[in-house]
Amino acid sequence: MLRLSSSLEASRNPLPLFLLRRLLHRRGTKPRTSPPPPLPPPPTPPKPPQKPVPFTVHGVTWNDPYSWMSSLSDSVAMRHMDVYMEQEEKYAEAAMAAAGADRLVRKLQIEMARASPPSSPLPPCGGGPGSTTAASRRASSTPFSAADPRPSTRSSSPTASPPRASISPPGSGSSRSFSITIKRPSGYSYEELSEVSPDHRYIAYTMYDKDKDSFTLSVRDLTTGTLCDKPRADRVANLSWAMNGQALLYTVTNDDKRPYRVLGSDKNDVLILEEPDENVYVNIRNTKDFRYVTVNIFSDISSKVYLIKSSDPLSGMTLVWECEPHAHCIIEHHRGYLYLFTDAARGGVPVDSHYLLRRNAELSSSNNWESVLEEPGLSVEDVDFCDTHMVLVLREEKRLRLSSVRLPLPMDVKVPARLSALSPCDLPLPDHVCQISPSPNYDYYSSTMRFMISSPVMPDAVVDYNLLNGKWLIVQQQNMLHERTRTLYGNAFSANSKSSVASSEDNVADSWNELAEYYACEYYDVASMNEVLVPLTVVYSKKHKQEGSPGLLHGHGAYGELLDKSWRSELKSLLDRGWVIAYADVRGGGGSGKKWHHDGRRTKKLNSINDYVSCAEFLVEKGMVHENKLAGWGYSAGGLLVASAINTKPDLFRAAILKVPFLDVCNTLLHPILPLTPVDYEEFGYPVDLEDFLAIQKYSPYDNIQKGVPYPAVLVTSSFNTRFGVWEAAKWVARVRELTVYDPKRPIILNLTTDIVEESKYLQSKELALETAFLIKMVEDS
Repeated sequence: MLRLSSSLEASRNPLPLFLLRRLLHRRGTKPRTSPPPPLPPPPTPPKPPQKPVPFTVHGVTWNDPYSWMSSLSDSVAMRHMDVYMEQEEKYAEAAMAAAGADRLVRKLQIEMARASPPSSPLPPCGGGPGSTTAASRRASSTPFSAADPRPSTRSSSPTASPPRASISPPGSGSSRSFSITIKRPSGYSYEELSEVSPDHRYIAYTMYDKDKDSFTLSVRDLTTGTLCDKPRADRVANLSWAMNGQALLYTVTNDDKRPYRVLGSDKNDVLILEEPDENVYVNIRNTKDFRYVTVNIFSDISSKVYLIKSSDPLSGMTLVWECEPHAHCIIEHHRGYLYLFTDAARGGVPVDSHYLLRRNAELSSSNNWESVLEEPGLSVEDVDFCDTHMVLVLREEKRLRLSSVRLPLPMDVKVPARLSALSPCDLPLPDHVCQISPSPNYDYYSSTMRFMISSPVMPDAVVDYNLLNGKWLIVQQQNMLHERTRTLYGNAFSANSKSSVASSEDNVADSWNELAEYYACEYYDVASMNEVLVPLTVVYSKKHKQEGSPGLLHGHGAYGELLDKSWRSELKSLLDRGWVIAYADVRGGGGSGKKWHHDGRRTKKLNSINDYVSCAEFLVEKGMVHENKLAGWGYSAGGLLVASAINTKPDLFRAAILKVPFLDVCNTLLHPILPLTPVDYEEFGYPVDLEDFLAIQKYSPYDNIQKGVPYPAVLVTSSFNTRFGVWEAAKWVARVRELTVYDPKRPIILNLTTDIVEESKYLQSKELALETAFLIKMVEDS
C-alpha cells in the first residue's frame, strides 16, 4: 500500500522526482570535459621580394631592399604589395592560432563587453551657439595638415587611449562635434568638423570623402532639415561663423594638404586671404563670445595672429600678436580684453611653460600685452572662459589644480599678480588626477563649466562645476558597472540613474567612484642618462599582483604631448591577471615643460629612448616585473620609441605592441609620400642638415635592427588606408624577420585592419581583445 501510494504520488507530480534524480546524478558524477584540440604547428612567415635601391646623403650610402613597398605610383610594385599583404593576413591568423590566442580572443571579447557597458549620450551642458572644444582650439593654434604625416595619435587599445584635450600637434585633426545625427551619404566616412551658427539656424560640417581623400563642406538648414546650395567646397580644414550666422568663413587646403586660403561665404564665396608660400599654414577659429574670428598664420619664420570682426568679416584683418615660429597662440575675447594663452619666448628668452597675457582689444598695436599671472612653481596648463569666470588648469610641481577666477578682474588688482591676489576658488578633484580636459562648454553665458577628469585608477568623470557657488556634479562616468559588480569596482555608479549621480553633497571620499581600493597607483622617479629623473607611474591590482608579475610599459615621448594614463576598462583583463601597467613620461613628451620636450627631439631623440629603457630596467631590477615578462606598447610616435628601445636592448622585452607606428624615419623625412609640416621636421630632424641626419641614422627603428639576435614577439598594427602609411609597418616587419634570429615562439606579426577611419565598436573591441590575447600568450606562456 505504501509502495502504491508512493507510485500514485509520483505519477501525479513526476517533475520534482525527475529533477531530484538529475541533481543526485550530477552530484555523484564528475562533469565530462573533452580536452581542447591540439594547437596547429607554427606557420612559416612570408618573405617579400627584395629589390635593393641605393640612397646617398651627406656621403653616406645605404641600400633599402623594401623601398618598392612605398612606390604607390608603380602598378607592378602595388600588385606585389597586394599579394604580400594577403600573405601577411593569412600568416597573422595562423600565428595567433598556433599560439592559442584565437581562442582567448573570443573569451576576452566577452570579458571586455561585461566591463564596458553600452555608452550613453552625454547630458547636455548649456545650449550655447557653438561647439568649439579645447581640443579644436589647440588644433587651430598650431600649423595644421589635413592628412597627418605621421601615423594618427588616436587609439583604442587594451593599454592606452587617444590623447584628449591637450596641446595638439599639427595634423592631429582634433574634431568638433555637435549632437545632431547627420545621415552619411554613400562614399563618405565620418564627420570631422561641425559648427552650429550663433542663431541656431544652420549647422556647417565636413565629412571625409574617401574617393577624393579630402573633407567636403556642407551646410544644413536646421529649421527645414534641407541642405543649402552654398557653400559647397572640398578640402576644407577649418570653419567659423560670422555675422551672427549669416556668413561662414572656412579654410581650404592645396594638393599637399596645406591650409592656405581663407574664404568667406554668404551667397557667394569671397577670397579673404591666400598664402602661396608652401611653408605657410593658415587656421581660423571663433572666440567663444563670437565677437571675433582669429586667423593664425604659421611659417618657419614666425607665428602671427590676426583678428577679423565677426560683425563685418570683409573689413580686413588686424595683427594682434607675432612671435617666433612653432609657438602655440590662442586668443580669447572677454568684455573688451583680449587674452592670449601662449608658450612664446618672452623678451627673446625661451620659456619652459605656457603663460597668460591680456591687452585692450581696441588698441591697434600688436604690443601692449601684460602678464596676468606670475608665481614661481606654478604653471598654466590650460584655460577656458565664460562670461563670468576664467578657469585655469594649473600644475604645481607634479600636482594638478583646477581654479576659477571671477571676471572681469578687480580694478585694484595690478597684473602680473600671484594667484592668491585673484581670489581663486579651487574646484574639487579626486586623488591621482593625470589630466583635466575642458569640455565643449557651448554656452558662453552659463556659469556652469564642464570638465573631464582622468585618473589611472578612476574611470573618466565628466563633471559640471558651478562657478558661482563652487558646487559640482558628476554627470557621467565611463566604464562603471552596475551594483552587482560592486565587489570588483567599489562604489557602484550608473550614469543613467539619478540616485547614483555624485555631487558635492555626497561624502567626498566616496563620491568620485575611484577604484583605488582595488588598484594601486604609485609614482617613482627613475634615474636615466645624465642623472635625469624620469617620472614613472605604476598601476597594479592589490588582490592579484604577485612578485615577478608580467608587466606592460607605455611610452610616447613626442610633440610635447601628454602620455595618456587614464583608466580604461580594457585594462582590467590584464590587471586582474596580475599584470603591472606602467607609464614612462620620457623626454620629448609633455607635462614637464618645454625644455623636457626639446630634450627629446631632433638630435636629442636618443634621450627619449634611453629614458624608456631606463624605466624598463627599473621595473625589472626592483622586482615589480619578471625579467622575462616585460612588454612594451607604443602608438604612432610611441611606436618609434618602443621599436628603438627594442633595437637597443632586445633581450629586455618579451613582447611589444606597435600601433600604426612611425618606423622608417630617415626615408620618410627624406622622401615624404604624405605631406609633412615644419613641426614634424622640428620634432624628428631635418635630414638635409648633417647633424640631424647623423642623429636620425642612430635612432631610426628601420635602420638599426640588430643582426643575428633574437627579438621579442611583436604585433604591429597598421591599416590598408594609405593615409596612414601601411608600408612603414610592412617594411619594418620584413626587415626584422630577415636580420634577426627566427623563433616561432616569438612571431613578428603584421595585423592589418580595415579602413581605420570607419568607426565600429565591434571591430574596436575585437582589436582590443586580439592585442590583449597576444600579450598574454607571448608573455605568460614564456
